[in-house]
Amino acid sequence: MPEPLAECAGVSRAFGRLTVVDRVDLAVGPGEVVGLLGANGAGKTTLIRMLLGLLPVSGGSVRLFGRPPSRAGRRRIGYVPQTLGLYDDLTVAENLAFSRAVFSTAPGLADVPESLRGYARVCVRDLPLGVARRAAFAQALEHGPELLLLDEPTSGVDPLARSRLWETIGEAAGAGAGAIVTTHNMEEAEECSRLVVLASGRVVAAGTVAGIVGQARTAVVRAADWAAALRRLEAAGIRAVLSGETLRVPARPASGLAQALAGLPVRISEEPATLEERFFELAAAGISAP
Repeated sequence: MPEPLAECAGVSRAFGRLTVVDRVDLAVGPGEVVGLLGANGAGKTTLIRMLLGLLPVSGGSVRLFGRPPSRAGRRRIGYVPQTLGLYDDLTVAENLAFSRAVFSTAPGLADVPESLRGYARVCVRDLPLGVARRAAFAQALEHGPELLLLDEPTSGVDPLARSRLWETIGEAAGAGAGAIVTTHNMEEAEECSRLVVLASGRVVAAGTVAGIVGQARTAVVRAADWAAALRRLEAAGIRAVLSGETLRVPARPASGLAQALAGLPVRISEEPATLEERFFELAAAGISAP
Protein backbone atom coordinates (compact mmCIF):
# COMPACT_ATOMS: atom_id res chain seq x y z
CA MET A 1 0.00 0.00 0.00
CA PRO A 2 1.52 3.38 -0.98
CA GLU A 3 2.64 5.77 1.74
CA PRO A 4 0.16 8.60 2.39
CA LEU A 5 0.93 11.88 0.69
CA ALA A 6 -0.30 13.71 3.78
CA GLU A 7 -1.18 12.41 7.21
CA CYS A 8 -2.47 13.83 10.50
CA ALA A 9 -2.23 11.69 13.62
CA GLY A 10 -4.16 12.90 16.65
CA VAL A 11 -3.68 16.52 15.60
CA SER A 12 -4.97 19.31 17.84
CA ARG A 13 -4.70 23.07 17.72
CA ALA A 14 -5.64 25.49 20.48
CA PHE A 15 -5.68 29.26 20.55
CA GLY A 16 -5.43 30.06 24.23
CA ARG A 17 -8.27 28.18 25.93
CA LEU A 18 -10.14 27.60 22.66
CA THR A 19 -9.49 24.25 20.96
CA VAL A 20 -10.41 24.53 17.28
CA VAL A 21 -9.02 21.17 16.11
CA ASP A 22 -9.28 18.26 18.52
CA ARG A 23 -7.33 15.00 17.99
CA VAL A 24 -8.01 14.63 14.27
CA ASP A 25 -6.75 11.65 12.25
CA LEU A 26 -6.60 12.06 8.47
CA ALA A 27 -4.67 10.59 5.56
CA VAL A 28 -4.78 10.94 1.77
CA GLY A 29 -3.08 8.76 -0.81
CA PRO A 30 -2.35 9.06 -4.55
CA GLY A 31 -5.49 9.31 -6.67
CA GLU A 32 -7.76 9.97 -3.69
CA VAL A 33 -10.05 12.97 -3.19
CA VAL A 34 -10.73 13.33 0.52
CA GLY A 35 -13.47 15.78 1.48
CA LEU A 36 -13.26 17.69 4.76
CA LEU A 37 -16.94 18.31 5.40
CA GLY A 38 -18.03 20.72 8.07
CA ALA A 39 -19.91 23.93 8.80
CA ASN A 40 -18.12 27.26 9.06
CA GLY A 41 -15.97 27.21 12.18
CA ALA A 42 -15.63 23.41 12.25
CA GLY A 43 -11.82 23.62 12.01
CA LYS A 44 -11.32 22.81 8.32
CA THR A 45 -9.10 25.77 7.39
CA THR A 46 -7.01 25.44 10.56
CA LEU A 47 -6.36 21.79 9.71
CA ILE A 48 -5.26 22.70 6.18
CA ARG A 49 -2.89 25.35 7.53
CA MET A 50 -1.33 22.82 9.90
CA LEU A 51 -0.87 20.37 7.02
CA LEU A 52 1.02 23.09 5.17
CA GLY A 53 3.16 23.85 8.19
CA LEU A 54 1.83 27.41 8.34
CA LEU A 55 0.47 26.77 11.85
CA PRO A 56 2.23 24.66 14.47
CA VAL A 57 0.25 21.83 16.02
CA SER A 58 -0.65 21.92 19.71
CA GLY A 59 -0.70 18.13 19.86
CA GLY A 60 -0.25 15.13 17.59
CA SER A 61 1.81 15.11 14.40
CA VAL A 62 1.58 16.08 10.72
CA ARG A 63 3.57 14.51 7.90
CA LEU A 64 3.85 15.51 4.26
CA PHE A 65 5.32 12.89 1.94
CA GLY A 66 6.53 10.98 4.99
CA ARG A 67 8.27 13.93 6.66
CA PRO A 68 7.35 16.92 8.83
CA PRO A 69 6.04 19.89 6.76
CA SER A 70 8.86 21.83 5.12
CA ARG A 71 9.54 24.16 2.22
CA ALA A 72 10.69 21.18 0.14
CA GLY A 73 7.42 19.37 0.85
CA ARG A 74 5.32 22.43 0.03
CA ARG A 75 6.96 22.61 -3.41
CA ARG A 76 5.14 19.35 -4.20
CA ILE A 77 1.74 20.80 -3.24
CA GLY A 78 -0.83 22.80 -5.19
CA TYR A 79 -2.68 25.03 -2.73
CA VAL A 80 -5.81 27.08 -3.38
CA PRO A 81 -6.79 29.10 -0.28
CA GLN A 82 -10.19 30.70 0.18
CA THR A 83 -8.56 34.01 -0.77
CA LEU A 84 -7.34 32.41 -4.06
CA GLY A 85 -3.64 33.26 -3.58
CA LEU A 86 -3.42 35.42 -6.71
CA TYR A 87 -1.93 38.90 -7.04
CA ASP A 88 -4.81 41.27 -7.78
CA ASP A 89 -2.68 43.80 -9.66
CA LEU A 90 -1.16 41.20 -12.03
CA THR A 91 -2.87 39.73 -15.06
CA VAL A 92 -3.76 36.05 -15.33
CA ALA A 93 -0.73 35.47 -17.59
CA GLU A 94 1.57 37.33 -15.19
CA ASN A 95 0.34 35.32 -12.21
CA LEU A 96 1.02 32.07 -14.07
CA ALA A 97 4.46 33.30 -15.19
CA PHE A 98 5.31 34.21 -11.61
CA SER A 99 4.26 30.75 -10.43
CA ARG A 100 6.47 29.10 -13.06
CA ALA A 101 9.43 31.16 -11.91
CA VAL A 102 8.84 30.39 -8.23
CA PHE A 103 8.68 26.66 -8.85
CA SER A 104 11.57 26.76 -11.34
CA THR A 105 9.57 25.27 -14.17
CA ALA A 106 10.58 26.46 -17.62
CA PRO A 107 9.45 30.13 -17.79
CA GLY A 108 7.43 31.06 -20.82
CA LEU A 109 7.09 27.53 -22.23
CA ALA A 110 3.73 26.72 -20.67
CA ASP A 111 0.73 28.48 -22.17
CA VAL A 112 -2.31 30.02 -20.51
CA PRO A 113 -5.02 27.31 -20.43
CA GLU A 114 -7.49 27.56 -23.28
CA SER A 115 -10.39 28.33 -20.94
CA LEU A 116 -8.52 31.40 -19.66
CA ARG A 117 -6.96 32.76 -22.86
CA GLY A 118 -9.64 35.37 -23.27
CA TYR A 119 -8.66 36.74 -19.85
CA ALA A 120 -4.88 36.36 -20.15
CA ARG A 121 -4.22 40.12 -20.09
CA VAL A 122 -6.94 40.99 -17.57
CA CYS A 123 -5.91 41.93 -14.01
CA VAL A 124 -7.18 39.50 -11.41
CA ARG A 125 -9.06 42.28 -9.58
CA ASP A 126 -11.22 42.76 -12.70
CA LEU A 127 -12.13 39.08 -13.16
CA PRO A 128 -15.51 37.52 -12.35
CA LEU A 129 -15.16 35.28 -9.28
CA GLY A 130 -15.65 32.08 -11.26
CA VAL A 131 -12.88 33.01 -13.69
CA ALA A 132 -10.59 34.06 -10.83
CA ARG A 133 -11.09 30.63 -9.22
CA ARG A 134 -10.21 28.92 -12.53
CA ALA A 135 -7.05 31.03 -12.64
CA ALA A 136 -6.20 30.02 -9.07
CA PHE A 137 -6.64 26.36 -10.03
CA ALA A 138 -4.44 26.83 -13.10
CA GLN A 139 -1.73 28.39 -10.95
CA ALA A 140 -1.96 25.61 -8.35
CA LEU A 141 -1.61 22.95 -11.07
CA GLU A 142 1.12 24.75 -13.02
CA HIS A 143 4.04 22.81 -11.51
CA GLY A 144 2.38 19.37 -11.62
CA PRO A 145 1.81 18.93 -7.86
CA GLU A 146 1.48 15.51 -6.27
CA LEU A 147 -1.00 16.79 -3.69
CA LEU A 148 -3.77 19.41 -3.89
CA LEU A 149 -4.98 21.25 -0.79
CA LEU A 150 -8.14 23.11 -1.73
CA ASP A 151 -9.89 25.27 0.87
CA GLU A 152 -13.52 25.93 -0.14
CA PRO A 153 -12.38 26.06 -3.79
CA THR A 154 -15.82 26.68 -5.32
CA SER A 155 -17.22 29.14 -2.76
CA GLY A 156 -19.33 31.83 -4.40
CA VAL A 157 -19.23 30.47 -7.96
CA ASP A 158 -22.16 29.45 -10.17
CA PRO A 159 -23.11 25.79 -10.76
CA LEU A 160 -21.44 25.62 -14.19
CA ALA A 161 -18.15 27.00 -12.88
CA ARG A 162 -18.38 24.62 -9.91
CA SER A 163 -18.83 21.67 -12.25
CA ARG A 164 -15.79 22.70 -14.31
CA LEU A 165 -13.62 23.06 -11.23
CA TRP A 166 -14.62 19.60 -10.03
CA GLU A 167 -13.75 18.20 -13.44
CA THR A 168 -10.28 19.68 -12.94
CA ILE A 169 -9.99 18.03 -9.51
CA GLY A 170 -11.10 14.70 -11.00
CA GLU A 171 -8.56 14.97 -13.83
CA ALA A 172 -5.74 15.67 -11.37
CA ALA A 173 -6.75 12.68 -9.22
CA GLY A 174 -7.03 10.52 -12.34
CA ALA A 175 -3.43 11.43 -13.14
CA GLY A 176 -2.34 10.22 -9.69
CA ALA A 177 -2.44 13.34 -7.51
CA GLY A 178 -4.10 13.23 -4.11
CA ALA A 179 -6.48 15.98 -3.01
CA ILE A 180 -7.94 17.26 0.24
CA VAL A 181 -10.92 19.52 -0.35
CA THR A 182 -12.77 21.46 2.37
CA THR A 183 -16.44 22.09 1.74
CA HIS A 184 -19.85 22.40 3.34
CA ASN A 185 -21.60 21.70 0.03
CA MET A 186 -23.31 18.29 0.01
CA GLU A 187 -23.21 17.91 -3.78
CA GLU A 188 -19.46 18.47 -3.72
CA ALA A 189 -19.05 16.04 -0.85
CA GLU A 190 -20.54 13.29 -3.02
CA GLU A 191 -17.76 13.87 -5.58
CA CYS A 192 -15.13 12.78 -3.06
CA SER A 193 -13.62 9.32 -2.70
CA ARG A 194 -14.35 9.51 1.02
CA LEU A 195 -15.21 12.07 3.67
CA VAL A 196 -14.04 13.22 7.06
CA VAL A 197 -16.87 15.07 8.83
CA LEU A 198 -15.84 17.70 11.38
CA ALA A 199 -17.94 19.38 14.06
CA SER A 200 -16.44 21.69 16.68
CA GLY A 201 -12.97 20.58 15.62
CA ARG A 202 -13.65 16.86 16.14
CA VAL A 203 -14.12 14.03 13.65
CA VAL A 204 -17.71 12.86 14.04
CA ALA A 205 -17.73 10.49 11.04
CA ALA A 206 -15.36 9.24 8.35
CA GLY A 207 -15.72 7.01 5.31
CA THR A 208 -17.61 6.87 2.03
CA VAL A 209 -20.91 8.67 1.56
CA ALA A 210 -22.76 5.35 1.72
CA GLY A 211 -20.90 4.35 4.87
CA ILE A 212 -21.60 7.65 6.63
CA VAL A 213 -25.30 7.68 5.75
CA GLY A 214 -25.53 3.98 6.65
CA GLN A 215 -28.97 2.86 7.78
CA ALA A 216 -30.09 6.34 8.87
CA ARG A 217 -33.78 6.98 8.17
CA THR A 218 -35.93 10.08 7.85
CA ALA A 219 -39.63 10.34 8.65
CA VAL A 220 -41.66 11.73 5.76
CA VAL A 221 -45.03 13.45 6.27
CA ARG A 222 -47.49 13.85 3.39
CA ALA A 223 -50.40 16.11 4.28
CA ALA A 224 -53.23 17.83 2.43
CA ASP A 225 -52.33 20.94 4.46
CA TRP A 226 -48.55 20.79 4.99
CA ALA A 227 -48.55 24.22 6.69
CA ALA A 228 -50.88 22.95 9.43
CA ALA A 229 -48.74 19.85 9.85
CA LEU A 230 -45.60 21.98 10.10
CA ARG A 231 -47.17 24.15 12.79
CA ARG A 232 -48.10 21.07 14.79
CA LEU A 233 -44.58 19.68 14.57
CA GLU A 234 -43.00 23.00 15.52
CA ALA A 235 -45.35 23.31 18.50
CA ALA A 236 -44.14 19.88 19.65
CA GLY A 237 -40.51 20.97 19.32
CA ILE A 238 -39.91 18.75 16.28
CA ARG A 239 -37.74 20.18 13.48
CA ALA A 240 -39.13 19.49 10.01
CA VAL A 241 -37.94 20.57 6.56
CA LEU A 242 -40.26 21.23 3.63
CA SER A 243 -39.20 19.25 0.55
CA GLY A 244 -41.58 19.77 -2.37
CA GLU A 245 -45.00 19.08 -0.85
CA THR A 246 -43.73 16.79 1.91
CA LEU A 247 -42.19 17.39 5.32
CA ARG A 248 -38.99 15.53 6.17
CA VAL A 249 -38.08 14.95 9.81
CA PRO A 250 -34.51 13.61 10.12
CA ALA A 251 -33.44 11.30 12.93
CA ARG A 252 -37.03 10.67 14.06
CA PRO A 253 -38.94 7.41 13.68
CA ALA A 254 -42.29 7.72 11.96
CA SER A 255 -43.99 6.34 15.07
CA GLY A 256 -42.73 9.32 17.05
CA LEU A 257 -44.77 11.81 15.02
CA ALA A 258 -48.24 10.32 15.33
CA GLN A 259 -49.11 12.06 18.57
CA ALA A 260 -48.04 15.51 17.36
CA LEU A 261 -50.09 15.11 14.16
CA ALA A 262 -53.15 13.43 15.69
CA GLY A 263 -56.40 14.50 14.03
CA LEU A 264 -54.78 15.77 10.83
CA PRO A 265 -55.23 13.91 7.53
CA VAL A 266 -51.61 12.86 7.02
CA ARG A 267 -49.60 9.85 5.86
CA ILE A 268 -46.35 9.17 7.71
CA SER A 269 -43.66 6.92 6.29
CA GLU A 270 -39.88 6.50 6.40
CA GLU A 271 -37.22 6.85 3.71
CA PRO A 272 -33.42 6.56 3.68
CA ALA A 273 -31.77 9.75 4.95
CA THR A 274 -29.88 11.97 2.55
CA LEU A 275 -26.23 12.89 3.13
CA GLU A 276 -27.33 16.42 4.08
CA GLU A 277 -29.76 15.11 6.70
CA ARG A 278 -27.14 12.76 8.11
CA PHE A 279 -24.57 15.56 8.16
CA PHE A 280 -26.79 17.87 10.19
CA GLU A 281 -27.55 15.04 12.60
CA LEU A 282 -23.84 14.33 13.07
CA ALA A 283 -22.94 18.01 13.34
CA ALA A 284 -25.61 18.64 15.97
CA ALA A 285 -24.39 15.66 18.00
CA GLY A 286 -20.77 16.82 17.67
CA ILE A 287 -21.52 20.37 18.75
CA SER A 288 -23.47 19.23 21.82
CA ALA A 289 -20.80 16.73 22.91
CA PRO A 290 -18.59 17.86 25.82
